Formats: sequence, structure tokens, C-alpha cells
Amino acid sequence: MSQSASQNVSSSAYLPEHAQGALNAYNKLDVDAKLALLYLVYKKMGDSVTPAAPAATEPELAPLLMDDFYRLSHDQQLDVMREIVNGADTDYSHAYGALKENNQLMVWYAWAQAMGQSVIGMPGNYQAEQSVTAALGQIEGLDFEDQISLLREIASGMGYSNIQAIPTQAETGKTASL
Repeated sequence: MSQSASQNVSSSAYLPEHAQGALNAYNKLDVDAKLALLYLVYKKMGDSVTPAAPAATEPELAPLLMDDFYRLSHDQQLDVMREIVNGADTDYSHAYGALKENNQLMVWYAWAQAMGQSVIGMPGNYQAEQSVTAALGQIEGLDFEDQISLLREIASGMGYSNIQAIPTQAETGKTASL
């Protein structure tokens, strides 16, 4: 049985409690508002929100996302972004879901850097909804480490993966054999 990436997760064991509100605010947004928020995060925070560990990223692992994606029409690019945010069962969403968090952040960073050029940009007349500006304000209020942790959490909740979590010993009642 296939599973999509964990969508609409309201809390994370990896985020400090004060960052949970920002994650909850993000998870309440619709797909286009989530994309707008990601765009605004990268626009406002610029180069401070780079892939968290550039040496730990491997762009060659994502040729579909880092090469083929740029050849799509802007409408197709928007569709792909929506599919990834929604965890749809598509080739692009699978390619994204197979990446580690740092590489997922690198994909969004690369796309943000190319927005308005080789990647679809925001409409010129776009006005952010109050829920988007409120979520952005919560993210801006976090310290840098918490911002990166939050963005990793958001990035890892997107895409499609049919990889199942390994049941814990508590869930199976069996001990590991050597």
C-alpha cells in the first residue's frame, strides 16, 4: 500500500515548541498559499535561507527537478510545484520525495533563485492573504536555526514516497535478532 508524504502534520518531535505555531500556520494554508509563503520566505530572507548545509547537497541526484523542470512551461512548473506540495503520485513528486531534506531545501532554493526568469514567478499584482503574512511573521520571529529546522520540516513533508516507516519494537513486540 502506497503512502504519500506526511501532509498536514500539525507537530513535529524535531521542532522546538515555539516553532510549532509556525508549522501549524503553514499546514493550514492551501497549496497556492503555501507556495506563496515559500516564495516570500526566500525573497525576504534571501541568501540567509540557503540549503542548510551546501556541502551536504547533491543536485545531481535530482536531474528531473534540477534540469528537466526548467524546460517546462511556466504553467507546467506551477503544476509540478503544486503536485509536490500536495504529495501527489507523479514522477516529479516521486523524484522530490526520494531526496533527503537538505536536497529538498536545495531544490526550493534553486527554484526561488530562478523565479521570474527560468522558473515561474509571482504574479505582479499578487497580494498575500492575511494567513500567509501571519505565517511569514511567525517564521521571521524565529532564530536562524529554528527557521532552518522549520523549513526542513516543511520540505520533508512534501513529495511522494511509498517508503514505509519501520515499525518500532514497541509496535511489533519483537526484539531485534542479531
